[in-house]
Amino acid sequence: MKGVFYFFYFLLFTGVCFSQEDWDFDNKKNTDFFLDTRAINGHSVNVLEKKDFDFRITHRFGNIATPESYRTLFGLDNSSDIRIGFEYGISDKFMLGLGRSKGASPFLEVWDGLLKYQIVNKDKYIITAASSLLFTSMPSANELSSITHFDQLAHRLNYYSEIIAAFKPIKNLTIQGSIGFLHQNKVHYEDKNSHAVLGGTIRYLLFKKVSLITEYYQLLNASNYREDNFTSPFGMGIEIKTYGHVFQLNFMNSKGIVAGQFIPFTNSKWSEGEFRFGFTIARKFEL
Repeated sequence: MKGVFYFFYFLLFTGVCFSQEDWDFDNKKNTDFFLDTRAINGHSVNVLEKKDFDFRITHRFGNIATPESYRTLFGLDNSSDIRIGFEYGISDKFMLGLGRSKGASPFLEVWDGLLKYQIVNKDKYIITAASSLLFTSMPSANELSSITHFDQLAHRLNYYSEIIAAFKPIKNLTIQGSIGFLHQNKVHYEDKNSHAVLGGTIRYLLFKKVSLITEYYQLLNASNYREDNFTSPFGMGIEIKTYGHVFQLNFMNSKGIVAGQFIPFTNSKWSEGEFRFGFTIARKFEL
């Protein structure tokens, strides 16, 4: 497994197999808003251009500021979640992707698929629709009441769809909002299967290819069970664009990476030191 992981890292930092004269991949319709198709955990309004192939590795570490966190080098010894993803631009407006995650509690061995379509692209605003599916291939728990006891194949699935809109009130500032719908086929008996979700992202361009980003998600109709046991995911970080790569260096309280995990299952609190460092390396190729 380590050999496969190192091979993926090798692909990220080399362009031997796919070469082109301009490694900048500047989509002038998108990069004024974000440098990447993701903000921190959630999607940005950006989509890949036609025939762009995006290979991504995302990593989340352990808690930084809990008691004795120094024993794990402030979380760097631990891996909360890891995702390897492959995404492709079918056209300048439509992209699709597949990914595999280690998974964070409660679901492990997570596979995800996504579709993303840019509805409107103007100088001052962009509107995009995105939809994703999560599937867990982990063994079913023996305990019948467990959320990871799967009587049916459908119990292993959850879905998230959203409309994302971003606008630029001034040149260096992007403000993005999203309204989404999350449906989980298998939930705790005190929880709800479906939730409306509000998301907010602010991105400020510090330099030509370096941006500061904050991101927040909130369930609108959370059950009492969910309010007692979970919290809202919040993250902040920077995105850096180089030739052919986008790097994201982030801090967040969520452990999971994909929407079907970080939105409904974040239970770490910033106020208790339960936040972590994470990064994403996205390597683009033009096919």
